[in-house]
Amino acid sequence: MSTDTGRERRTGGVQSLERAFAVLEAMADAGGAVTLSQLATETDLPLPTIHRLVRTLVDLGYVRQEASRQYILGPRLIRLGETSSRMLGRWARPQMERLAHDLGESVNLALLDGDQVVYVGQVMASRNSMRMFTEVGRRALPHSTGVGKALMAQMPEADVHALLARTGMPAATPHTLTDEPTLLAELATIRERGYALDEGEQEVGVRCVAVAVPSSMQPLALSVSGPLPRMGDDVVEAAVGPLTDAAARIADEISRWG
Repeated sequence: MSTDTGRERRTGGVQSLERAFAVLEAMADAGGAVTLSQLATETDLPLPTIHRLVRTLVDLGYVRQEASRQYILGPRLIRLGETSSRMLGRWARPQMERLAHDLGESVNLALLDGDQVVYVGQVMASRNSMRMFTEVGRRALPHSTGVGKALMAQMPEADVHALLARTGMPAATPHTLTDEPTLLAELATIRERGYALDEGEQEVGVRCVAVAVPSSMQPLALSVSGPLPRMGDDVVEAAVGPLTDAAARIADEISRWG
């Protein structure tokens, strides 16, 4: 008798946990702010259930109620997200180390966080090392980076337009693309050839080749970067294959953990 009761409690707890994560994911998909009725529609859960789950998440700090009566993702999620981002770099590190060793240039892993790319992993080549902008934790607007353009190339054009409307296209260097039609044309080229280039657009004198990590739960991109004199077209061409293979292996590793 007590065993059955314990099993029921565990089942109920698991179901509540699944529903709570469904609520958080629905809020994220809605842009981070949503009403209870919208959550009920998106999750296909009864409104009283939604109210109970959201109230608990508010009490825990994972959700916050606004004066508008909308609910937004709360600050306690930031710590979880930051830790998760660091774990992505950890899972990817063996592939990044192999790539840096084989190519002799720095390898970076970045994710799309809201409207910015944030660098979550880096392996400096043991030879030819140089200090660059792309340090772990650094953020940049997507249009001015190879990783950002690789990620934007995977997005619907309407989403790209909306992102640029929010961020603008400020110039990080004299080489940064600053008009939308030119960027959209480049994104089409990236989709066709399978990789993106940063031609000194984030940092003068640094060239970068980047690919999106396929089928990742989180939009991720992997890049190889180095000083322009060493990153000639022949080096870029030789790097694309190993870079693409490493991105696929990272995607496979993440899927096993996911």
